[in-house]
Amino acid sequence: MNKTYYVLWGLAILFTFLAWMKSPAAAWEGANSAGRLFLSVLPGMLAGFLLGGMIQVLIPRDLVAIWIGEDSGFRGLLIATLAGAVTPGGPFVQFPLVASLWKSGAGVAPIITYVSSWLLLGMQRILVYEAPILGWRLASMRILISLAAPMAVGTIAGLLYQRLFRF
Repeated sequence: MNKTYYVLWGLAILFTFLAWMKSPAAAWEGANSAGRLFLSVLPGMLAGFLLGGMIQVLIPRDLVAIWIGEDSGFRGLLIATLAGAVTPGGPFVQFPLVASLWKSGAGVAPIITYVSSWLLLGMQRILVYEAPILGWRLASMRILISLAAPMAVGTIAGLLYQRLFRF
């Protein structure tokens, strides 16, 4: 278990204690709310982890390296941008998938590009939330301005990673 988990567990215990001090009923209500939230995200988490595991066994490392590996260049960034924009699902799906691609030989720049594209250009969120709520004029302007961002962020991240972590 890494330090992040210790901090999270410490905060969870502290907040549970504070809720209990306020009222034992409040602590139970919080625990019930946590259980409902866990059960609501569990299907997505299981699908994300299963998808990630299957990617590792079905897609050969050399194929991942060719298409989105460290030396895939502009093609890898473009593929990562397109994939990030069209891949549905929340973080419980995305990050196990990204971790599997990383372990399968994907490069830093394409990985960062994929995540940035998913965050900025996720078509699922644009079609379901952004455009209907904000209108297509505003959504289109944001999308247009954001199109180059994932590749730029991925390129910069790849260069920094090489400088900072490759000796």
